[in-house]
Amino acid sequence: MAIVNVRDLLEAGVHYGTAASMWHPRMKPFIYGKRNSIHIIDIRETVRGLIEAYYYAAKLGRANKTLLFVGTKRQAREVVRESARAAGMPFVSERWLGGILTNFDTIRQSIRRLDAIEGEMSGPEYARQSKKIQSRHGREKRRILRNLEGVRNMSRLPDALFIIDPNKEMSAIKEAHRLGIPVIGLCDTDCDPDLVNLPIPGNDDGIRSIQVIVKVILDGLAKGRSEQNTGAVPPPTPAAAEPAPTV
Repeated sequence: MAIVNVRDLLEAGVHYGTAASMWHPRMKPFIYGKRNSIHIIDIRETVRGLIEAYYYAAKLGRANKTLLFVGTKRQAREVVRESARAAGMPFVSERWLGGILTNFDTIRQSIRRLDAIEGEMSGPEYARQSKKIQSRHGREKRRILRNLEGVRNMSRLPDALFIIDPNKEMSAIKEAHRLGIPVIGLCDTDCDPDLVNLPIPGNDDGIRSIQVIVKVILDGLAKGRSEQNTGAVPPPTPAAAEPAPTV
């Protein structure tokens, strides 16, 4: 079975970039052309990036490593949340709280605070607490869950990040760079691909586009885990991508 289906990419609109006036010059090698003032992404480059990302995700899966999914823009939130949960991976889908990586010990303290609040709230004596205390605990619990629900079970720093729209997730990228954590990124034509270690050129504004890209990452993780369980030797990563169809 093919790792990437070009027809699926085209039907999902992965090749549609942003307005030509908003493009980033470093995306030039990934651009096929322009139509109605909209840049068209070279689907061959998307396939090439996806294949590299697939094998990298498989490598993480085989080594039982952690991939942190990050996508806080409206179109990406639900996809990131559901996909990361399905893969058993941590995620950030609402807001990147500064220090999630660089101040990880403090973040863990907040999560321990959440555990303590929930433990207290589930106790038999909690109903006797004043309404003021119960209200304060409820607000604190909602605040911590909103920001840290996806990393609640992340007991150590992730081994890599998968980011949707580097422009939107600059804080996460800066923290990853500071700690030497590799970043895979879905980059539209208004992004700087040099911000990430492994760029996947593609539409980062369409829900269907995000879904089809994320699915390849999930397939890679699943492939790696299956090889871990069976002891299979992975094939070499192919160097060439499929030819681009007419768009």
